[in-house]
Amino acid sequence: MGVPHSHPVTPADVLTARERISGLVRHTPVWRTSLDTADGPVEVVFKLEYTQLGGCFKARGSVNAVIAARSVGRLTDAGVLVASGGNAAIGAAWAARIADTGCSVVVPESAPAVKVAALRSLGATVHLIGSRYQDAADAAAEMAAASGALLLHAYDLPEIVAGAGTIGLELAEQVHGPLTTVVCVGGGGLLGGMSATLRTGDHLVGAEPESASCLHAALAAGHPVPVDPAGVAADSLGATRVGAICWASIADRPVTSVLVSDEEIVAARAMLWERFRIVVEHGTATAVAAVSTGRVRPEPGTTLAIVLCGANTRLDDL
Repeated sequence: MGVPHSHPVTPADVLTARERISGLVRHTPVWRTSLDTADGPVEVVFKLEYTQLGGCFKARGSVNAVIAARSVGRLTDAGVLVASGGNAAIGAAWAARIADTGCSVVVPESAPAVKVAALRSLGATVHLIGSRYQDAADAAAEMAAASGALLLHAYDLPEIVAGAGTIGLELAEQVHGPLTTVVCVGGGGLLGGMSATLRTGDHLVGAEPESASCLHAALAAGHPVPVDPAGVAADSLGATRVGAICWASIADRPVTSVLVSDEEIVAARAMLWERFRIVVEHGTATAVAAVSTGRVRPEPGTTLAIVLCGANTRLDDL
């Protein structure tokens, strides 16, 4: 299960994921409000995915992958193992708890303390290795090969991507009519899964920091290319290359990319707190910044939706 996969996630994959995780993860609410932007007030729908188990959408994909593996006898006593900057590991720890198995995670030494603390509180064994996600991923692959643990990938595994896509199915049920949906992009698991749920008239926008923009770089080059992520959102959006599944899944679908600066991300995060008392990560605030700066507007005849996907963050820097 840890090998990157180049086939697109399909609508059928997402429907299967929804059936598999139903009752095991939360059906998160939406909230209609008005957002101040550079072009004036804009009506938006927030998808409150930060209320998900573990404070992030990642639980959807992890639970889908672990339950799928258990159903075919691939989940052994060695448990689950994942490399992550934090949120994917928290999702994996929740999935392991639901499946009543152990969880080991490998995170870079730079992982936020709040996420490491959350992992340990969930009973996960935490290994701090390397300075970047790729260092942690390499170490995790070696550990899984030696132990026989189920190796999950933070964003480039079919079940992980399909599980994330269930957010799109919920949005379609919660909001009438076509949507212009904005999501932040790290390795592209969320974007790839959401793209499989697009209906006629829907549009999907991937928002990235200028300093960590593997999707934007791939679109410019015509294929995934390596980047050197940095900046305020690199702990959650710090993938060095867009995932193969995401790249395959967004082909020929109405998906675009926008970039925002670190300063705009910080301002958007502060605005969410000051106006709505919503606390999110800088990575999540990237999607909000794409709208508040006016770079993303609702396509004609659509409702503008923003997925607030994670809130594992410090509270003392708002």
